[in-house]
Amino acid sequence: MTMEQAAQQPTQGPAQQPAQGPAQQLAQQADKPKKTMLVQHADVLVQHADVLVTMDGARRELRDGGLYIEGNRIVAVGPTAQLPQTADEVLDMRGQLVIPGLVNTHHHMYQSLTRAVPAAQNAELFGWLTSLYRVWANLTPEMIEVSTLTAMAELLLSGCTTSSDHLYIYPNGSRLDDSIAAARRIGMRFHAARGSMSVGRKDGGLPPDSVVEREADILKDTQRLIETYHDDGRYAMLRVVVAPCSPFSVSRDLMRESARMARQFGVSLHTHLAENANDIAYSREKFGMTPAEYVEDLGWVGHDVWHAHCVQLDDAGIDLFARTGTGVAHCPCSNMRLASGIAPVGRMRRAGVPVGLGVDGSASNDGAQMIAEVRQALLLQRVGFGPDAMTARDALEIATLGGAQVLNRDDIGALAPGMAADFVSFDLRQPLFAGALHDPVAALVFCAPSQVSYSVIGGKVVVKDGQLTTLDLGPVIERHNRLAKTLYEAAA
Repeated sequence: MTMEQAAQQPTQGPAQQPAQGPAQQLAQQADKPKKTMLVQHADVLVQHADVLVTMDGARRELRDGGLYIEGNRIVAVGPTAQLPQTADEVLDMRGQLVIPGLVNTHHHMYQSLTRAVPAAQNAELFGWLTSLYRVWANLTPEMIEVSTLTAMAELLLSGCTTSSDHLYIYPNGSRLDDSIAAARRIGMRFHAARGSMSVGRKDGGLPPDSVVEREADILKDTQRLIETYHDDGRYAMLRVVVAPCSPFSVSRDLMRESARMARQFGVSLHTHLAENANDIAYSREKFGMTPAEYVEDLGWVGHDVWHAHCVQLDDAGIDLFARTGTGVAHCPCSNMRLASGIAPVGRMRRAGVPVGLGVDGSASNDGAQMIAEVRQALLLQRVGFGPDAMTARDALEIATLGGAQVLNRDDIGALAPGMAADFVSFDLRQPLFAGALHDPVAALVFCAPSQVSYSVIGGKVVVKDGQLTTLDLGPVIERHNRLAKTLYEAAA
C-alpha cells in the first residue's frame, strides 16, 4: 500500500480527547461513544532504526528502517532511504531497536498497592485471595486512580502501549471511571474491564460478603460504562469489556446475562478460568463440569471472549477454544508466583487458540514489566516443554499480534500501513545488549529486561529518552506509597 492509498482510507470522525479533572467530572463530561479513526495532529517521521521489527504478514525485520505516520496511523514502512525525509516531527532511531507496542491482555492495576504483602507471599491462589480480600475492602476512588497511573507508568516504560485492566472490586464508592480517568491522563490505549463479584461466602463463593455486589447493580453499571465510554472505532483509545471475575465469585445467571449484554452492545467478554488445580476441583464439585464445559454452557466462547490463565485447560478445552476462536491471556510470572503450573501455550497455539500475554496483578507478579514478561514466557515454556518450545520471535509475536487478536483488534500489534501508530524503541547501546548485536531481536528477549527509550501511542510521544512526557511521575509514586501504607495498615 502506498502512502497515498493509505491516506485515502475512510475516516469516521475525531478521537476522544484526553479528559481533564477527576473521575467524577469525567463521567459527566463524556460524549456518546465515538467511532475513532484519524486524529489530526503532527506527522511523524521515524528513521534510521538499527532494526525495525514489523510483525507484518512477512514478519519483516528492516535494517536502517523507519515509519511515516500521519495523525494516529502509519502510512508507510520501509528502509529509511525510501521514506520522506521531512515531517513535523523527526525521531532519529540510530542505535535503537524498534518494535510494535506490546499488548497486555490481563492486569489488576489496583494491586500495585499491595505488592509483597507478607500474609500472601507464600500462598497458592485461593489462600492468596483470602488473605488479600480484607485489605482490598478498604480501597478508595483515589487509590484506584493513583494505582492505575502507577501501573500504567510501569507498563509504558517497559514497552506496553495497550493494556486491559480487570477491576472487579468496588468498595467505598470506587468506580471504573477512576481507572479510565487515569488512562486518559497518562495516554495509554486502554481496554477497561468492568469486573464484578456477586457470590460471597454465605452463598458458597470465595470472597467475603462485604465485597460482593448485587447483580442488578452490576449489570446496570456495566451498561452505563459501555454507553458512556466505549469506542468501537478503528484506532480507539478506550474500549469497555464485560468481565465477571471468576466461576467461584459470580453466579451462572450473571455470567449468562453478562454475555447477553456484551453481544447486545458489541463488546468483549473476559474472566479468569482454569487457573490452578483447586479451580478445576471447584468447578467439578460446584457445577459438575470442567471449566471449559462450564463456559461453553454459558455462551462464553467466541472471538469476542478471552480467558485469563487457562493453566489447567485440558485437551478438550483447547480444541473448544481453537474451534470457536476463544482467546487466552497467558500470565507466566503470576502462574509461577502462585505455583499454579505451566500453561500449555505451545499446544494452544498449534491448535489455533489465540494467545496473548498478561502481567496479571502486581500482588501476584509482583511487577508489571511487560518486556520482562515476554522473557519469562519464553523461559517458562522451555522449563516445561524443552529448549525448542518457544523462540524469542514466538514470544514477541504473542506479546504483539497475539495480544491484538485476543483483544479482538486488527489495528494494533504490527507496524504496517493502516495500523495504529503504536511503537516502542530500546537502546541497543546499553551494557545488557553488549555481545548480542548479531541478533538484536533475539537479544531483546534473551538478555536482561530493558526499559524503553521511546514509546509512541497513536502518533503521540508518551515516553522520550526513557522519561514519561505525560505525567510527572515522582509525586504520583510518593502519593501511591502513602496510600499503600494507609491501605495495609487499615487491615492490620
